Amino acid sequence: MKMIKKIMWLPLMLLLTGTLFGAERDTTGILQPTEAHLTESRIIVQILDYFHYRETDLNDSLSSVIFNNFIRSLDGNKNYFLASDIRSFEKYRYELDNTLKNGDLVPAFYIFNIYMKRLESRLDYALAHSGDKFDYTKKETFRFDRDKASYASSVAELDEVWRKTLKNQALSLKLSGSEPDKVVEVLTKRYERFKSNVAKYNSNDVFEIYMNSLTEGFDPHTNYFTPLNAEDFEMQSKKSLEGIGATLQQDGDFTKITDLRAGGPAFLSQQITKEDRVIGIAQGSDGEMIDVVGWRSDEVAGEIRGPKGTLVRLKLLPGGATPGSETKEVSLVRDKIKLDDAKPKSEVVQYSENGSDYTIGVITVPDFYIDGDDMAKNPDNYASTTNDVKALIKDLEGQNVDGIMIDLRNNGGGALVEAISMSGLFLPGGTVVQVKDSRGQIQKYDDDNKGVSYEGPLNVMINRFSASASEIFAGAIQDYKRGVVVGEQTYGKGTVQNVRGLKDFLRQPGEEELGLLKFTIAKFYRVTGSSTQHRGVTPDIEYPSVYSAAEFGESSKPSALPWDKIAAAPFKPMDYVDNDMLSILKKRHDERLKKDQALLDLQYDIAELAKNRSQKVVSLNYNQRKKEQDDRKEKRDARVKIGASLSELEANKVQDRSLNDMKDAYLKESIKLLADQIQAGKKRRG
Repeated sequence: MKMIKKIMWLPLMLLLTGTLFGAERDTTGILQPTEAHLTESRIIVQILDYFHYRETDLNDSLSSVIFNNFIRSLDGNKNYFLASDIRSFEKYRYELDNTLKNGDLVPAFYIFNIYMKRLESRLDYALAHSGDKFDYTKKETFRFDRDKASYASSVAELDEVWRKTLKNQALSLKLSGSEPDKVVEVLTKRYERFKSNVAKYNSNDVFEIYMNSLTEGFDPHTNYFTPLNAEDFEMQSKKSLEGIGATLQQDGDFTKITDLRAGGPAFLSQQITKEDRVIGIAQGSDGEMIDVVGWRSDEVAGEIRGPKGTLVRLKLLPGGATPGSETKEVSLVRDKIKLDDAKPKSEVVQYSENGSDYTIGVITVPDFYIDGDDMAKNPDNYASTTNDVKALIKDLEGQNVDGIMIDLRNNGGGALVEAISMSGLFLPGGTVVQVKDSRGQIQKYDDDNKGVSYEGPLNVMINRFSASASEIFAGAIQDYKRGVVVGEQTYGKGTVQNVRGLKDFLRQPGEEELGLLKFTIAKFYRVTGSSTQHRGVTPDIEYPSVYSAAEFGESSKPSALPWDKIAAAPFKPMDYVDNDMLSILKKRHDERLKKDQALLDLQYDIAELAKNRSQKVVSLNYNQRKKEQDDRKEKRDARVKIGASLSELEANKVQDRSLNDMKDAYLKESIKLLADQIQAGKKRRG
């Protein structure tokens, strides 16, 4: 049925023409849609209806979801709208499906213009009270997470929310060492800048938020990009953007880091993680740290971006930390995202236990890439993840390693063909992954290389940030029982996206630029038939994790496509791994969790972070907050700092060091598990 709809619909798309013009504001300054937005909205609705993987009708049910998404995107923390506003918007809850089909954007712009009035009113309040002298001796508390709170019933009630907001921000600055005059200066500049940013909102901003409220109803990986943001998206896809290699997203009044590009300065620094929030930016080694709380994410990106070779300093609120918690400052030298920096790297680690010596090879793979230009010039030896890993394996075997570990932590994916071909370095051929498209057709992708590059003991380390192609590789190694998978459950992104320019769907394109739509067209399945969606890959030996599936990963997205299963592909397990071996490894891992100091410290850190994340309320009493801050510092200073990683080693050189030199607790444990695996394999063969 869906295929018939697609065929019938194509002529309709070709007829979508029109003059693309229209003022963004009327004579009173009210934002309104342009003709381009009307055209784009109709195209987007048609693409989602006929080409998206999910069989979802644009009806009253989806209209309610879009309505909730839009309100949440504007005021998810309930700091601006009044309860009476929300009641007045309810008339649109089940009408957005009809208005969108007709290219009618009035409801979205009506809601947004009221949001603008409420936002400006709140900023006026903040500026009027930034210089207030707060009493920090009172036993007051501030609820910074208002997701479950009710909308304020009156302006007076909202004023009280904002009084505490300002008091909390002022207290945080005071605790960081700012003098009273500096506190007032920072808050005043913050809200003056915030108000200036609000004045710059245009109809494209409204349209992008509204369209992504629509696309979010289909799945979290379907997104609309305005022409301006489409340029950034395409530059990032080509890895040609000069900057720090981080993807930013608005998160209330904060700008959050949602992705780190392999090979970029932020990724290579190993000091920045996804979910960190940028709260300050400084240019050069001695530039003033500018407060960017309340800035638009595109303006934050503009401040961070800059010429290659220049220094930028970021003040970050760590992911999961509550507002007012201790921050970290990171210095980065801007650079072009280079393919060489995303290449796999290797090292050799020596480990001794119970009289046995082990030489372990570790290969870190940050990305699955292929250099198309190089492949055209050198079809037999081009730059790609597979070819580079193959060369590293040869080097490691020349070092007489007893086993090899593939580190896929923080590898967000990349080229599917590389995940398949890299699997072939360890598997003797056969299906690696299955893909089902929106028509229900299933295609099996096989490893065509019948030769195996490495036949020795193997383990694969993954974490919550391993996604997509990483999950395909790790899943294949696990399903074929070729090696042991260790670490954390992966992200669970088991979907495939296509990107199209909306202008492509016009029969007679006008001069005005249109945006892009990225939409989901297929799903990945392992050889067992299990989807990687939601579940990803569960390690054979699972480590304590900072992130739960409900907090971070596909399962944290309400609109994520469901997990399902198809028929298994024909495949023959290699049986390098069996239940007896896994039982031995799990027992030894559990023993170390109770005795190894690095792992004990790590578990303590995870418990502390979980406790902080569960905290929704903070004290506004200076003495109490100061004591909490001092206690955290005392505990931190008293313990060994964990955090060094493999990527701190000199790039592209095989290093040789002792396991005792490592501070990365997860890497250290994975090497010990590989040694246990080697020993268990010898006993089984013996």
